[in-house]
Amino acid sequence: MSVLIAFLSLAVESVLGYPDWLFRAIGHPVTWFGRLISFLDIRLNRATDPDALRRQRGVQALLVIVLVPAVIGLCIQLVLIWFVPLGLVVAALLATSLLSQKSLYEHVEAVADALDSGGLAMGRVAVSRIVGRDPEALDRAAVCRAAIESLAENFSDGIVAPAFWTGVGGLAGGAAYKAANTADSMIGHRTPRHEAFGWAAARFDDWINLPASRLTALLIVLAAFLVKGADPGSARQAVWRDAKKHRSPNAGWPEAAMAGALGLALAGPRSYGGIVVDDVFMGEGGRRDVDSGDIRRALKLYRVADYLLIALFGVVSAIAVLAF
Repeated sequence: MSVLIAFLSLAVESVLGYPDWLFRAIGHPVTWFGRLISFLDIRLNRATDPDALRRQRGVQALLVIVLVPAVIGLCIQLVLIWFVPLGLVVAALLATSLLSQKSLYEHVEAVADALDSGGLAMGRVAVSRIVGRDPEALDRAAVCRAAIESLAENFSDGIVAPAFWTGVGGLAGGAAYKAANTADSMIGHRTPRHEAFGWAAARFDDWINLPASRLTALLIVLAAFLVKGADPGSARQAVWRDAKKHRSPNAGWPEAAMAGALGLALAGPRSYGGIVVDDVFMGEGGRRDVDSGDIRRALKLYRVADYLLIALFGVVSAIAVLAF
């Protein structure tokens, strides 16, 4: 049943996305999780406490952050399935809020459109909406690389991972994943305030993204067989050669696959808040002079990979339905 919810939510969200009017009316699950995380951060993370205590309280906060959405999601799903006609469909519609297929495509496409219509200045503005690096430090090629890297990484943790955990645990699994991923984004940073308190959130996010990052790389490699001009062999080689060199245990997998498939060099040194992160290149030896046309090529590859993801969940859910 959970995998069917995941399949239906993927199919619906790829077309409809999360409507702006709904966001204006009630917000979004990420904003709800964010309020909970901010509350716990303010109440439990005191600068005067020793690091050991702050780390312990970070573990406690993570348990609340994960368990509260999971319990609420489980209760909602049980009520819908037991008491509401077509409750499974309603549960799938709710699960669409945990995905970002349509918005990811639109945000990355907006970078290419901004570069083509408004030049570098507009491209920097557009890419600053989807990446955290310093936009003023980016030239045109770096803006394009940043957009493609964001596309690859967010395909994994914004689409494949929530779909995977929804397939495993229904609304409870998907909501718990999204809350944990939001916690990592908000407090899982190596800063004086969050290095101890956010340690558990950062490590937990690494663990729960392991299966999705590998699946995402596989989907991109398979999509490269179907997209004209993409190279599945180079994508596979880049994953095996470069993914493990990335500072993140997960981000390197989809980024390396995307880089190899398109013949590009992604990641590498970049600046966040004036601090340079000296990371290695994914797709080492690939072309670094990336332009808006490469963003559009990456979007085609992403679209096909996403279709493959939906098809995969469709096949697995069909098998599950027939089996039971």
